[in-house]
Amino acid sequence: MRVLMVAPPGAGKGTQGAVIAAHFDIPHIATGDLLRDHVARQTPLGRAVREHLDRGDLVPDHIVLDMVRDALVAAKEAGTGYVLDGMPRNITQARTLYQVGKSLAMTADVALHLQADDGELIRRLLARAALEHRSDDTEDVIRRRLALYHEVTHPIVTWYAERGILVSVDAMQPVERVGRQILTALEAIRPLLDHVPEHARTPIDLTGLGAAFGDA
Repeated sequence: MRVLMVAPPGAGKGTQGAVIAAHFDIPHIATGDLLRDHVARQTPLGRAVREHLDRGDLVPDHIVLDMVRDALVAAKEAGTGYVLDGMPRNITQARTLYQVGKSLAMTADVALHLQADDGELIRRLLARAALEHRSDDTEDVIRRRLALYHEVTHPIVTWYAERGILVSVDAMQPVERVGRQILTALEAIRPLLDHVPEHARTPIDLTGLGAAFGDA
């Protein structure tokens, strides 16, 4: 199973990515963790990352893509799938990542979209900021991050829907219920992956589900 996570900040993609990885026994490729690991180990990639961070710049796409490509190669060599969390963040990254995956025969089977209301996301992120003493995570900063997500990242949802690999889940439910819905959907999809080509698939929208997964 090869899964991409597409979600706004605070929707729980890290939590659900870890659940998926544990369930299917596949690596959880979190780009933020990979960046920190390369920096800590002072690899050539890590040194390039540190140079940009020290200047206060964003890490360029080609560096992150090289890092993700290495992780996909390692997953292929291990004979596993993956959960990719933290990339792509825009349509250019999405298209380039697709080409990287295609060259390795490791394109995503599913683009998992966690949907959530901005008001709920702001509440969650403010609560997390208070708990973790993140003084820079103010409501204004959070609103700007969400606006950037809607403008830059969310359009890739349509692209994945057109490819037929999109699975949308309501992330405003309790975290355990979200996890159950995701795993149920992925388990249902898994036997079909070798028999239904990508162009013949259709997006799956689970956001209307409720009673089947425990709502009163």
